[in-house]
Amino acid sequence: MEKSKVLVVGGTGYVGRRIVKASLAQGHPTFVLQRPEIGMDIDKLQRLLSFKAKGATLVEGSFADHKSLVEAVKKVDVVICTMSGVHFRSHNILLQIKLVEAIKEAGNIKRFLPSEFGMDPARMGDALEPGRVTFDEKMIVRKAIEEANIPHTYVSSNCFAGYFVPSLGQLGVLTPPKEKVCLYGDGNVKAGPKTQFSETIDDPRTLNKTIWEKLTGKKLDKFSISKEDFLASMEGKDFTFQVGVGHLYPIYYEGCLTNFEIGEEGEEAATLYPEVNYKRMDEYLKLYV
Repeated sequence: MEKSKVLVVGGTGYVGRRIVKASLAQGHPTFVLQRPEIGMDIDKLQRLLSFKAKGATLVEGSFADHKSLVEAVKKVDVVICTMSGVHFRSHNILLQIKLVEAIKEAGNIKRFLPSEFGMDPARMGDALEPGRVTFDEKMIVRKAIEEANIPHTYVSSNCFAGYFVPSLGQLGVLTPPKEKVCLYGDGNVKAGPKTQFSETIDDPRTLNKTIWEKLTGKKLDKFSISKEDFLASMEGKDFTFQVGVGHLYPIYYEGCLTNFEIGEEGEEAATLYPEVNYKRMDEYLKLYV
């Protein structure tokens, strides 16, 4: 079966560069959009050139030039957009509307994967301001895709391990805490029994311990923060911090990522692709010991 030709938009970013690498590894003819907006960013240019050296094709195109986007899209079968939607990097979700318009005009795309990859915005209708802006904008993009009758797949991967696992979910840091760890709420997250980690049930090594404590042999001082105090922490902080708190509140205090069934509207990736070997939490955390 002939491999689909893939265009990655946002290929130099945190997610994008991994998508480019995976696409090449799976043998897809891979194209990466090279935008003039990179300006003097030498790191992005060198990353693009490294893709080219590995077999990718660089295609020039700009969101300020509709014709260039249409021409880029016409070269491929599948478009994957990985433009940033997090406020501490850059926030470009609605730029995808221009990409949707180009895909609609080109008329040849078999599948479009917009920049999602986090929490499913369709489940985040009760998210708090100002954090809900990301979810609202993703829903605007979804609406445009569906109204244009573009074949699509939405990939929701909830929380990236790199941002949440090493820090043990602590705000504003990416590495494990050394002395103390904050537990959000009273531990009674609204989640069903299927969310329990079955392998720890009868394991005496995990009793009253986090996986990190087990790996390091060091006990952390644990303290908790109520939902009221968590929300109050937004006061006087910058917009980026407030967005972060707005994102995390429904995860930490309402269990929004665990208390639902996928249902007929979606598919579980681990079921679709059982051959993929996922890294376990303890394996991942060993990198930080």
